[in-house]
Amino acid sequence: MDFVHPVQAVIPGAQGRVLAVLAETSAELNLRTIARLAGVSVAQASRVLPLLVELGLVERREVPPSSLFRLERTNVAARAVIDLARSRDTVLDAIGDAAKLMPVVPASIIVFGSFARGEAGAQSDIDAVVVRPDDASDDDDDAWATSLEDWRRKVRTITGNSVEVLEISRVEAGSRLASKSRLWRDIVRDGVAVHGLSPAELSESVDA
Repeated sequence: MDFVHPVQAVIPGAQGRVLAVLAETSAELNLRTIARLAGVSVAQASRVLPLLVELGLVERREVPPSSLFRLERTNVAARAVIDLARSRDTVLDAIGDAAKLMPVVPASIIVFGSFARGEAGAQSDIDAVVVRPDDASDDDDDAWATSLEDWRRKVRTITGNSVEVLEISRVEAGSRLASKSRLWRDIVRDGVAVHGLSPAELSESVDA
């Protein structure tokens, strides 16, 4: 899934570009503004918008000499577009919910990299630090390994993107988070804890 341009990925062409612009604001916009923000020509926008008005996704208000347009947010199809535009946040919640259902629940899952920064395209991986629980002694623990692989498959299904896991113990996580390596500095700066302990809490739990 392209999480940078999720609406356009599912609804290609000028229609998807226009809907993506309207999904990002509740303000009324005129035709030329919509065309400029969507990166389409005024002629393309003028063909697309009447169709969206006819479908009920977009509301049109005449303010001579202009027409103003906004997404009709109570329309069921428009709500689907808004959900699509917000799919990154929805995915973060879903990843965390999947972790809660793992037979062996991790101490923490921190998503980092392009997805955490809001830059993940269709070919981007979902990068995650997964911190083993204290009762899973190492990555050779069969129950833990099975639980983690099931979670990885679920996330792959949820997102459509490959999932890269950096698996680590709580003690290792605390020491590496305190390190000066670029990777771990990036995780501290950009990482999103979708389940369990945050980077700061992992560091504190080791220091305590």
